[in-house]
Amino acid sequence: MKYQRPKGTADILPDISAKWSYVEDMARLLFDDYQFHEIRTPMFESFDVFARSAGDTSDVVTKEMYDFYDKGNRHIALRPEGTAGVVRAYVENKLYAPEQEKPYKVFYMGPMFRYERPQSGRMREFHQIGVEAFGSDAPALDVEIMAMAMDFFAHLGLSGLKLAINSLGDAQTRADYHQALVDYLTPHFNELSEDSQARLHKNPLRVLDSKDPQDQDIVAGAPSILDYLTPAAQKHLDTVTQMLTALAIPYEVDATMVRGLDYYNHTIFEIESDADVLGHGWTTICGGGRYNGLVEELGGPETPGFGFGIGMERLLLLLQDADIEAPISNPLDVYVVGIGEETNVATLQLVQAIRNAGFSADRDYLDRKPKAQFKTADRRDARFTMTVGANELAQQTVNFKSMQTGEEISLPMSAIYADFASIFDKYFDED
Repeated sequence: MKYQRPKGTADILPDISAKWSYVEDMARLLFDDYQFHEIRTPMFESFDVFARSAGDTSDVVTKEMYDFYDKGNRHIALRPEGTAGVVRAYVENKLYAPEQEKPYKVFYMGPMFRYERPQSGRMREFHQIGVEAFGSDAPALDVEIMAMAMDFFAHLGLSGLKLAINSLGDAQTRADYHQALVDYLTPHFNELSEDSQARLHKNPLRVLDSKDPQDQDIVAGAPSILDYLTPAAQKHLDTVTQMLTALAIPYEVDATMVRGLDYYNHTIFEIESDADVLGHGWTTICGGGRYNGLVEELGGPETPGFGFGIGMERLLLLLQDADIEAPISNPLDVYVVGIGEETNVATLQLVQAIRNAGFSADRDYLDRKPKAQFKTADRRDARFTMTVGANELAQQTVNFKSMQTGEEISLPMSAIYADFASIFDKYFDED
């Protein structure tokens, strides 16, 4: 029987995974400049971790969760996003303790799982790069993290992106706007989709995020949350926009924007691309915002937080569409050519000695003729070849050749075993 990968998953083969590694390495280097440090959380958690954080009206909980009961009858879910698990770890490990530096800054990378219709850049197993910062209400932190996201894309060579921001306000804002939305949407109840009808009184903001065309027509005339911001919420938004302007980061305020998870408040943002490879119109490649009640929801003390998530699959599609090549280097320093079966052990010892000295090396494993081995060295752009035949084996030497200049030299095997790096520097450092 021929097996195939599960629907909505992908095999990331070596030539592609090298590009993934480049993007991940770039994130690690840049986030370190901003003093964010890597955290790794389990790929599955208690179902309640995600249900309590995402909200019971979100599509993630109601439709998309990969959940099951394990052999101990525990309700488990594969993580559909990264924030909830990081918050759970923050609470469980008491990272809110007074002695911890504030804000507490972390980033994560890894697979996430949602049962949804696979499409370009959106899989059932997908991957995210995300950051979270805990312990500060400062609008400056919002701006720093949005600036870091824009900085990351700029370092990758992407341009033409749009930063859109909005405010979901504070608790009073949400309460006032909740009532205003209910008052506006109730007369349209019978016209709303089934999902939006279910959400109308539980969380009417989720109706604004509906993809149903009829719903979208209705909410186009809905009141704006910006008209319901309290003075404190308005001040927070004003400070954010002033700081973005001070950093010369272009932005748009999009009053219709809501995030797909229920834990956000105050600043939310999306970074979007209009590249055709992602679909028609502007498509989100990074989204996040502030979630001041989430730590408390998962059992910790009241703690403000801010973060974002980036979809790796969409990002890689975007880089490919923009013809941005990752500067991937996988050089082969030395290809060891063995002539005759009797050289088998010696060639293996030589490649290991070269690797132990900090260089890359390879040899033949298919018992091919010398001509085929030299062709392989040439095809793989080996910088040097090291040849061992019967004569070299008897004399315990090798023939070392520069593939660039054609220069050749005979070297004792003992010197290679003892200190290949010195041999290399002495004879071939100009290459």
